[in-house]
Amino acid sequence: MTTPDDPTAAPTPAPTPAQLARWLRAANDIAAQALAQGHHPFGALLIGPDGETVLLTQGNVDSVNHAEAVLAREAARRFDAHTLWRSTLVTTVEPCCMCAGTQYWAHIGRLVYGMSEARLLHLTGNHAENPTLDLPCRDVFARGQKAIGVWGPVPEVEDEIAALHRDFWRLR
Repeated sequence: MTTPDDPTAAPTPAPTPAQLARWLRAANDIAAQALAQGHHPFGALLIGPDGETVLLTQGNVDSVNHAEAVLAREAARRFDAHTLWRSTLVTTVEPCCMCAGTQYWAHIGRLVYGMSEARLLHLTGNHAENPTLDLPCRDVFARGQKAIGVWGPVPEVEDEIAALHRDFWRLR
């Protein structure tokens, strides 16, 4: 598989459990802000290659401008592929196929998500504003030519993320 990476450079270490929880709680705070602004409760952030620096944050905008896709497009505009390949997109819910594809084309080499798309479907049901596709992001990435690292779902924070969605979709 090809990557936008320099093959002689050292890879970014895998995230620790503490990093996963910290990053996902920060993304969930962004989702809560999106919810407070009247948007769907999804949040994303981009962690730099050092595993600590937050390069970008993004809440959900609308049914077409998902937090992950908007973030990935902006990241591709601001940063070079070498930096993005070592960066991590962190999002509250597993990216849909549109968002996974946008991440792939933006050359963001790693993904962390807290709750699966399947669990989101369980919470939203057949909601007209979120007609969830049954297409896991790992399946989308597996069809590409780059090996995107994926961590998720993360049980430690999954219920915290689901809490924002339970009432939102039921009352909407």
